[in-house]
Amino acid sequence: MKLKTWLLLSYFIVMILPLAAAYALFAWVNAYHEDRNVEEYFEKWTELQKISAVLKEPNLYEPGIKRPQVEELSNAETAIVLYRNDGLPLYNSDPLVNSVSLLQSKDTLYKNLFQFENNYRNYSYKEPVFSRNELVGFFEVNLARDEWIDGVNNRTWSVIALFIGIFSIIFISVSMLVNRKLNKRLSQLMKQMMAFASREKVEDLQTANDEIGELTASFYSMREQIEEAREKIAKEQKEKEFMIAAISHDLKTPLTSIRAYAESLSTERNLPEGEYEEYRGIIINKANYMQHMLDDLLMYTLLQSSTYEMELVQVEGCEFFDMLLSDYEPLCYEKNITLEVQSEIEGIFNVNPKQLMRVTDNLMSNAIQHTPKEGFIWLAVVSSDNLPKWVFPFVTQEMQLDGPLLIVQNGGEGIDKEELEHVFEPLFQADIARSKKGESGTGLGLSITKQIIEKHGGKVQMLSHKTMGTCVICKLSKIEGIGDGNENNIQND
Repeated sequence: MKLKTWLLLSYFIVMILPLAAAYALFAWVNAYHEDRNVEEYFEKWTELQKISAVLKEPNLYEPGIKRPQVEELSNAETAIVLYRNDGLPLYNSDPLVNSVSLLQSKDTLYKNLFQFENNYRNYSYKEPVFSRNELVGFFEVNLARDEWIDGVNNRTWSVIALFIGIFSIIFISVSMLVNRKLNKRLSQLMKQMMAFASREKVEDLQTANDEIGELTASFYSMREQIEEAREKIAKEQKEKEFMIAAISHDLKTPLTSIRAYAESLSTERNLPEGEYEEYRGIIINKANYMQHMLDDLLMYTLLQSSTYEMELVQVEGCEFFDMLLSDYEPLCYEKNITLEVQSEIEGIFNVNPKQLMRVTDNLMSNAIQHTPKEGFIWLAVVSSDNLPKWVFPFVTQEMQLDGPLLIVQNGGEGIDKEELEHVFEPLFQADIARSKKGESGTGLGLSITKQIIEKHGGKVQMLSHKTMGTCVICKLSKIEGIGDGNENNIQND
């Protein structure tokens, strides 16, 4: 139940139940009064008949006589007044009125004769007395309702006590429910928040289907996100520390070589022309390698920044990708590798040409490095529903990407599945080539490739078989199709 609904229901209960209880108690008292009135009426009527039998004696209405029988009937609960036929009081058992003679008017005297009436305090009855058909007087009897009044008073106090008890029970019950439903849960949630802020271990509470439950679930979700962010920051910090240490080590090696060969050039004046050119070439190569490492580090740092936005421009796919896949033949020719290039794509794409060239360079560089002499490399930009025939069978079975694809595939020794899960991590290299005098690169190429493709709205997948080779597939984001009728195949052997 939602908290708002529960609170409204609680308010309704607090307001309605006391009123219902008061009404029930009132009805109970009223029913008691009705039953008691009937019983009391007959009791007082019976008592009145006994008194009336005495008061109907005509001799009692003669002036100046004693009335011992009337005095015996009079008591604290029974008041008797005798009137002469002209309304003059002859006897009054009430001592406060007995000393005062009040002549009753005929209207008052003759009013309510023979009517047994009751009010809150007493029953009253008035009747004329005749002697030989001659009116001699009147008597009036008042029977006190002390017992009924005491019962009413006692029951009223009982009702008040019961009402207070019921109201207290309702109030305490609602207070306990509110404390259980609101205060206790909010206190527990606040303790958990404070514990989490202090980085203490927090155990999850059971969440209910209400606003506090939603707040608790949101806190747990926020906590998970913060913990993931903390872990990510800690991981990035470790990666940065490792990266700095690794790149410092990688820069130290070529820098030492540059220094050594530069000192040789400066101290040995009579070097042969061949050695001089060799030393000079080594210094240039090492400097280029260091420049390449620093470029990769700068690009990786930029791609990691959340504020970095890659500028994209619209290009026509057929023309752009023809240009992108060209000019890799000389690199393969130097290592006696056969390169096959295929471009079958059309449409309008949003790309950053320079960065896509970096992606292709990185992938081709890795492919050339891991392809043996007289091996094969395949490079293509095609649609997923028109894959080239040379794609390895395991690639078509395991490939998870569709749409326009950039494919770089090389034969030779593949990568283990355990290592394949980490190839896009920074500074990870699937071989031990890092120790080969800086020939393997920085280890940031594949990580940079993945981030550039993702900045283009695409995805990257690497598939490998230990005895067949490796295939890298990059999904490209096409924004406008213009047909697939043209085909441009480039094959170089």
